[in-house]
Amino acid sequence: MSDIQLDDAGRLRHLITTEGLSADLITRILDTAESFVPEIGAPAKKVPLLRGRTVFNLFFENSTRTRTTFELAAKRLSADVINMDVATSSRSKGEDDLDTLFTLQAMGADIFVIRHPDSGAAARFAEHAGPGVAIINAGDGSHAHPTQALLDVFTIRRHRPDFDNLSVAIVGDVAHSRVAHSTIHALKTLGTTDIRVVGPEAFLPATPAALGVTATTDIAAGLADADIVMGLRIQRERIDGDVLGDIADYHRDFGLTEANLAHAEPEALIMHPGPINRGVEITPEVAYSKQSLILEQVRNGIGIRMAVMAMIAGQPAAAEHARSS
Repeated sequence: MSDIQLDDAGRLRHLITTEGLSADLITRILDTAESFVPEIGAPAKKVPLLRGRTVFNLFFENSTRTRTTFELAAKRLSADVINMDVATSSRSKGEDDLDTLFTLQAMGADIFVIRHPDSGAAARFAEHAGPGVAIINAGDGSHAHPTQALLDVFTIRRHRPDFDNLSVAIVGDVAHSRVAHSTIHALKTLGTTDIRVVGPEAFLPATPAALGVTATTDIAAGLADADIVMGLRIQRERIDGDVLGDIADYHRDFGLTEANLAHAEPEALIMHPGPINRGVEITPEVAYSKQSLILEQVRNGIGIRMAVMAMIAGQPAAAEHARSS
């Protein structure tokens, strides 16, 4: 997969997955994002790195945070942004997704930000993208969500920069979560070896060892001395049948509640990619506590997505901007 993501010089060409990206490249993305994330209360930075470029947000699934932050990121880079309403596009008349891609390329698209329900869809788009046209995966099925993973590790780095000595617990529907898979790959690449996944059997990966994680159905063991605790929502749209059972039981056994978090480090930081489901995988008291980074993740997502687009479509200027900031 890394071959399709990089050009002949080893620079970012598309962003499909964090799997296969080098630690050096991930670090360069994070460092570039630092120059785009304003201090709290400071005005947003707008730079001309993508002036004259056109970004299409092509979302085949619903989204609030990802779609909006990609739009803000592109506009702060001075790009022209088109948000495609797939529900009212020619797809409803039977047009194939690739034909949509070819049509929009003919209109002068430079970057496609794509969310799709099918795993592997982003790579399929990248394989058929024209010269100079970039594909950024905004989530494809249960496969990958690379910019979410990058903003997660960016946020962690700002608070716990020593990835080698980090203990991370990911709680909830890991099996169906593209965020979990992408964040695990990014954490491992940056040196984290203590990654636990916690949930009922139906929500745990079939082969945790292949992912490089330990798996448990015991919330106390999974959270023991964890520095970072990340909750995940239940991916109901990717699950056939009712594997959950009683919501109250799930919340008691696997929800991020004050009682369950007592097993983690006292200063453990709380994360969640959103959207949160109150009373299912997290309580509002925990979600908006002083140890929660959830809203900071959202804010940092703009800077990460600016960095990715700038590094892909405005590479020399982006490098200079990062050095001078």
